[in-house]
Amino acid sequence: MSQTDKREKNFEDKHRHVRELDFKVQGRCNKLLGVWGAEKLSCDGAAVEAYAKEVIASDFDKPGDD
Repeated sequence: MSQTDKREKNFEDKHRHVRELDFKVQGRCNKLLGVWGAEKLSCDGAAVEAYAKEVIASDFDKPGDD
């Protein structure tokens, strides 16, 4: 494997790792937003988890903060 190939592979690995971290951070942010929103709506117990999961799923349907 040449030096250029190693550099390219390292760049791709780093890019993949950063994308995975971004995905996890966004998911955690959405979960916390869902829990906060459920508490503001006076939900409790399983309803909080269900609402948080709904917020997470909505980001897959239409990504973004809007």
